[in-house]
Amino acid sequence: MSELTELTSLTAIQLLDGYRKGEFSPVEATRAALERAEQLQPVVNAFVRIDADSALARAEESAERWRRGEPAGLVDGVPTTVKDIILLRGAPTLRGSKVSRSDGSWREDAPSTARLREHGAVFLGKTTTPEYGWKGVTDSPLSGVTRNPHDTTRTAGGSSGGSAAAVALGAGPLSLGTDGGGSVRIPAAFCGIFALKPTYGRVPLYPASAFGTLAHVGPMTRTVADAALLMDVISGPDVRDWSALGPPVSGSFSGSLSGGVRGLRVAYSPSLGGQVAVRPAVAAAVRRAVERLAELGAYVTEADPDFTDPVDAFHTLWFSGAARVTQRLGAEQVELLDPGLREIRALGGRISALDYLAAVDVRMELGRRMGLFHESYDVLVTPTMPITAFEAGVEVPVGSGLRRWTGWTPFTYPFNMTQQPAATVPVGVDGDGLPVGLQIVAARHHDDLVLRTAHALEEALRPGGS
Repeated sequence: MSELTELTSLTAIQLLDGYRKGEFSPVEATRAALERAEQLQPVVNAFVRIDADSALARAEESAERWRRGEPAGLVDGVPTTVKDIILLRGAPTLRGSKVSRSDGSWREDAPSTARLREHGAVFLGKTTTPEYGWKGVTDSPLSGVTRNPHDTTRTAGGSSGGSAAAVALGAGPLSLGTDGGGSVRIPAAFCGIFALKPTYGRVPLYPASAFGTLAHVGPMTRTVADAALLMDVISGPDVRDWSALGPPVSGSFSGSLSGGVRGLRVAYSPSLGGQVAVRPAVAAAVRRAVERLAELGAYVTEADPDFTDPVDAFHTLWFSGAARVTQRLGAEQVELLDPGLREIRALGGRISALDYLAAVDVRMELGRRMGLFHESYDVLVTPTMPITAFEAGVEVPVGSGLRRWTGWTPFTYPFNMTQQPAATVPVGVDGDGLPVGLQIVAARHHDDLVLRTAHALEEALRPGGS
């Protein structure tokens, strides 16, 4: 294994420790990550833009700060990628669309990228997304198909598929994704990494998403500890987001990882009360992981949350957002859109205000039910996905009879509607070697509890773990 390859296998925390000890520099780590990005790009197509010159310039500045013993912040010198939905100063944000303009000054960071810049992160580039992040797989008219690093004939999932593939293959240990219906959790589960959808408002968002308060910004990493570190950076306030939350009650997310799960009340719902058909290999891997939680001292009860599939209400909210984000496009521009996006924008354009408000009522009732559920249980555990990664380049598995991506993501989008924190943890592989994820959900504002549970499980599942 070459020295560069070894650097790409390190977590953000390990890189920072190496910088601190003088074992290697941010320039070396950045060169290694850029080399890996260039290698993987023709194979999995994770990037829409790689900016080597800018990354190396920031890495040189970071290296000088470390030489002086004055790092700028918590992630100074760590190679980081950003989904091409999120503003990054100096780089176009094209959102996977041919109708986006690449010219302009691009002078503004989003809140999350601004905080990362303040803390010294090294931005490698922008990762791929479906057009406007509209679906649970990553292919777009602009950048083509993003593939799974475990099997390039399969999808990486979406809509943060480029970020998941980049992290899984070592092109930077930290990535920012967005999640409006599962979009960090779906690709993380398919690619075998960790991801957290924080409580809505915990990470400020600007500009506001056309999909409204369904959309969250969240960390995508190989370890829970790296995600907690990234949360400590990006959860800072920003005046541009009036719906952002105040400082987290728990203080440091990194500091909340210890403590384990002994005495934790865990509700394990293998199929949401029989509403979801889960592939046997997925169900078995998740059940084994749940048994580990019980062995760690959690009180595990098989229990289902009290709701039926809210997909119709979710579609009303989602399709309306698709109509809104494309509202100002002319007829020629509409013809350039992803055909699936074109279809749901047309449906969304016919939804009335009363229909929309009826969907909001469903959402509020769902939130009430989950609030009551968490009076009895600290966390809910489910499979993240009922299946593993399927064919690349299609919205739904071939032969499934499904129409939309929501047909195979029933465990994820309900918790965007309720704004709860939800994470996915890799817990094994199926018979084809494709990753399986387990989802952990907690009540709103209890992101620290999700991270602590995920960290305990990750440690227990590690080879030689307790």
